[in-house]
Amino acid sequence: MKERMLTAVLSQRVFKALGACCLGILVLGAAAQNADLAAARDRGDRAALDRFIQQAKQAADSNAKSAEAQYRLALAYSYGAEVAMEQHDKKKAEAWAEAGLDPAQKAVSGSSSNAEYHRLLGALCGQVIPANPLMGTLKYGQCARDEISKAIQLNGNLALAYVSRGVGNYYLPASMGGGPELAVKDFDKAIALDPKLADSYLWKGITLRKENRNAEARKALEQAVQLAPNRVWAKEQLGKTPAQ
Repeated sequence: MKERMLTAVLSQRVFKALGACCLGILVLGAAAQNADLAAARDRGDRAALDRFIQQAKQAADSNAKSAEAQYRLALAYSYGAEVAMEQHDKKKAEAWAEAGLDPAQKAVSGSSSNAEYHRLLGALCGQVIPANPLMGTLKYGQCARDEISKAIQLNGNLALAYVSRGVGNYYLPASMGGGPELAVKDFDKAIALDPKLADSYLWKGITLRKENRNAEARKALEQAVQLAPNRVWAKEQLGKTPAQ
């Protein structure tokens, strides 16, 4: 009797250990995939990003109820749209951003308390706008504002949410409630929360250059390149920014 009880206890412990191990492997696997996706974004490698999108789409189709699978697909579309816009392909940027909205909405529906999911949905709505500013703002502007505000409400320490809001303010004229001044404040908030987030410095530099504050812009862009040395677009922005 004692031997059977001991065996049962040991079996339970083994199953728990295996479960924790498998969960750890899944988490590490997802983190590695996101890192590879970010690396493709940094290189400006649209072919690689397209492959990631197709792989993520297959995974999302196979796991329709998985908020995380939907999120990874939406993130792949967002990175693709980001690079397409950086390479002046507005139509592709718009198409990829719009394609990412459905999985992003599914991710939010599956886990409505996840601040990053709301942040990504808002960012995708914002990414549609630059390709067609007037109609895009009318159709997606409210979504961008509401979702990013929700992300900040859920997690006021989510630095990337302030970057996303800042990018929105960069593109939105001051007459419509945006403008460079508000954008810089958002980027500074993101930097205060996470001093190692390269995107904060990148967009701060771009915004300062728009204001002809070139010396400050270069300083911010130099920091962005230092933090993300493989980010091609950051290097390009630094190269086109005058010293004074």
